[in-house]
Amino acid sequence: MKQLISFFSILFLTLMVNGQDRITGLNFATRSEVIAQNGMACTSQPLATQIAIDILKQGGNAIDAAIAANAALGLMEPTGNGIGGDLFAIVWDAKTQKLYGLNASGRSPYSLTLDYFKSNGIKKIPALGPLPVSVPGCVDGWFELHNRFGSMPMSQILAPAIEYARKGFPVSELIAYYWQRNATPLKAYPGFSEVFMPNGKAPQKGEIFRNPYLANTLEQIANEGRDVFYKGEIAQTIAAYMQEQGGFLSLKDLADHHSEWVEPISTNYRGYDVWELPPNGQGTAVLQMLNILESENIAQMGFGSSEYMHLFIEAKKLAFEDRAEYYADPAFSQLPIHELIDKSYALERKTLINLKKAGKSYPAGELEQGNTIYLTTADHEGNMVSLIQSNYRGMGSGMTPGKLGFILQDRGELFSLQEGHHNVYEPHKRPFHTIIPAFISKDGKPWVSFGLMGGAMQPQGHVQIVCNLIDFGMNLQEAGDAPRVRHEGSSQPTGEHMNDGGTVFLESGFDYQSIRALLSKGHKIQYSKGAYGGYQAIRWDATNKVYFGASESRKDGQAAGY
Repeated sequence: MKQLISFFSILFLTLMVNGQDRITGLNFATRSEVIAQNGMACTSQPLATQIAIDILKQGGNAIDAAIAANAALGLMEPTGNGIGGDLFAIVWDAKTQKLYGLNASGRSPYSLTLDYFKSNGIKKIPALGPLPVSVPGCVDGWFELHNRFGSMPMSQILAPAIEYARKGFPVSELIAYYWQRNATPLKAYPGFSEVFMPNGKAPQKGEIFRNPYLANTLEQIANEGRDVFYKGEIAQTIAAYMQEQGGFLSLKDLADHHSEWVEPISTNYRGYDVWELPPNGQGTAVLQMLNILESENIAQMGFGSSEYMHLFIEAKKLAFEDRAEYYADPAFSQLPIHELIDKSYALERKTLINLKKAGKSYPAGELEQGNTIYLTTADHEGNMVSLIQSNYRGMGSGMTPGKLGFILQDRGELFSLQEGHHNVYEPHKRPFHTIIPAFISKDGKPWVSFGLMGGAMQPQGHVQIVCNLIDFGMNLQEAGDAPRVRHEGSSQPTGEHMNDGGTVFLESGFDYQSIRALLSKGHKIQYSKGAYGGYQAIRWDATNKVYFGASESRKDGQAAGY
């Protein structure tokens, strides 16, 4: 009997110690990949994923599904996005076998000038209220995508979000948490509580939330098209509200808005082409970091090693100094993007890195002249969409125009107020943007559509995903679930400069030996359970003709296919 008890005690202890052991996959993987033949959708809210799958089953394509999911997420995850925000997308078009980039970010008001900030003694654009509001580009982005690639009527695409807005949906766990955090500062602004705090409080996990105002707005957009939002009744309501709040966004600002189709930019990383969008976003930083990392044998260093993490952190510092100096609206500045992503420039910059010591600060290179949602969809024809959309700083500025059901973004906070800076505030200019979709191709064919939410974490997360997939051979789910590194403290596009080396934040899962080695190199280390992003991805397996899907374990999301 004693031997039997001893056996079960040992078995129990073994299970406790090896509680994360898996039959398949690395021990930090939360689940297996999702695999399907006909279509795939990965979003940060399961109900939105199911809407995308339904659209695909009804005969819509990946573009239709992405728009439908984004509309639903604006309702279901207002803590990260909505039609008051901006949108960026990369589309793989199966017909032309080509990637297309869409910059659907809005511009600053015509009537707000740098002199206004100076004369009022404002040193930095505030996060909330009317001043950081720029034109919301999301709706125009939907119609640009739809006009070029869509196959299903917009009324059918938006119908699921409209129905959920009227009938309600249960708020999921993480979204409820962020909703409550956002409600505290935003409830002071007119219109916010009426829409987002039913019965005077933010909805709890599992509580049914309805937004009939948003249902009406989406119905108008579905029936009357994008012009009702930018030139019609909705635009007039937005402009009138902003004027009442002492803001500057006008009917002319909305009427003059247009998205821009742009050529994605890329670098080849060990035989794979990694694609990002050019500024005013920060995708260039991903390519700069990868160019620096490529010169070292990352695979030999090993995932989670102090050598790999140190090199990654220092490469991030270098790229972010250039980010602070050069990334802005290219319509207002001649930006040296091709020089920044040149591999010889990366090798030159890498000479500044001491492999044994953390750098306190780096200069920008000398060259010749917040929360978000990410989703990805794919269809049976081979189309793939990588789409990211955001209000910035969670729910946005707090500006909630009367009875429209959404909040206007506060993306204008990211302008610099330093004269001469590429990203200095100017009227009708797009601010520096943090949200970036990504794509990887191999030999001219699609491989992975992916993205990762979270402000300055996004380029850091993109690089870690690429290294996890290519250098460390992880599958799509493992690559997202692997513990992440986040460095904070670099110079910013708003003008602040790093001088103390910043701080390295680590998720649990890295061994103490590596952490101690990082400390010995001079890195300041902190643990943090949040702000590591929200990843979704789809991989095309050309051999078996199937899609693999993965969703972020740190969010409420779901990957699903059929």
